[in-house]
Amino acid sequence: MRHAAPDSFQHLVDQALAAIPEDFRARLEHVRIEVQDWPDRELLASMDMGPHETLYGVYIGTPLTDRGADPGLLPDRILIFRGPLEQDFGDPGELADEIAVTVMHEIAHAFGIGEDRLEELGLG
Repeated sequence: MRHAAPDSFQHLVDQALAAIPEDFRARLEHVRIEVQDWPDRELLASMDMGPHETLYGVYIGTPLTDRGADPGLLPDRILIFRGPLEQDFGDPGELADEIAVTVMHEIAHAFGIGEDRLEELGLG
């Protein structure tokens, strides 16, 4: 299994973000997108996931559909997990594709799109 250098992995995430139409990117100004190596145990536990379950990314925040005009909400975060993605997708092309799917999946959550609809769209 090959591992991308951290800056190469970040570049793949940046490419996935650049592929999102500007109209949508502009509405994500309240969302920070971060790359982390692995999800921590506390995060997995909060999602009722065990330590051996796979998580490629997660959206943490209040979706735009629920946000309203409350200025007191904290900035939302999307975490993309480098370790699980590299572990499961050793081919550079497959890795880039899965990063793009993961980024789109988590951004969809920021727009209030649920898992069932994401499955229908092929982003599940």
